[in-house]
Amino acid sequence: MRLATLTDFSLRLLIHLALKAPERATIAEVADAYGISENHLMKVAHQLGQGGFVATLRGRGGGLELARPASRITAGEVVRAVEPDMDLVPCLGGADCAILPACRLKRTLQTAREAFLGVLDGVTIAELAQPDRRLRDLLGLAA
Repeated sequence: MRLATLTDFSLRLLIHLALKAPERATIAEVADAYGISENHLMKVAHQLGQGGFVATLRGRGGGLELARPASRITAGEVVRAVEPDMDLVPCLGGADCAILPACRLKRTLQTAREAFLGVLDGVTIAELAQPDRRLRDLLGLAA
């Protein structure tokens, strides 16, 4: 299984915002810290805003901030909100298959997907933002 780049960037943006709180961060700042495209990050921020994870403020003193505390955002809910396709095989999405009536593979893969998401559901953005001092140093954020 592989998560989309959008999902990776979403989690990284949320970690950055958790580390920066209560201050706001700009797209340019986060893009520079991670070495990623501002255009991609703008799309990520927009989607996270629509999902209720990020609040944006325009104008002077504006920027991005978490829409709710990092301790109340799980990695699992973020992945579910932004990942375009969690179907490991086509039959999980409803595609027909000749062996579907007797297939155990579909059920096994569903269980595996649920276990994967279950692990992510047990981790908050606040926990992913640890150790905060080391992460702050690596991202060039002041303590």
